Amino acid sequence: MESEKRYSQLSKVELEQEIAQLREKARKAEQMGMVNEYAVLERKAVMAEAYIRDPKDFKKGEIYEIHGDPGQYFKIDYLNGVFAWGYRLNGDGSQEALPISLLLNNKK
Repeated sequence: MESEKRYSQLSKVELEQEIAQLREKARKAEQMGMVNEYAVLERKAVMAEAYIRDPKDFKKGEIYEIHGDPGQYFKIDYLNGVFAWGYRLNGDGSQEALPISLLLNNKK
């Protein structure tokens, strides 16, 4: 029996397959009214997507729109792996980390 690999150990093709499977499971959970299960599966898919994106495409000091949260923007203080650390504009000013897959490349 093969042990589960971390997302960082998967190839791009394997990650894309994992994302497709997670999204399908999430769709089924949503149809069945399993809100918590849906949220967990969607979050896993977002994390897997972060490993497909290139952290070099994101720059310190730049502002990015947050995917799935229209009108909300995030300013990057620094990157650590596939996470961008910074703060939300119009937020409370507290620092947080977002997977880079949540940041849209259309910089503002």
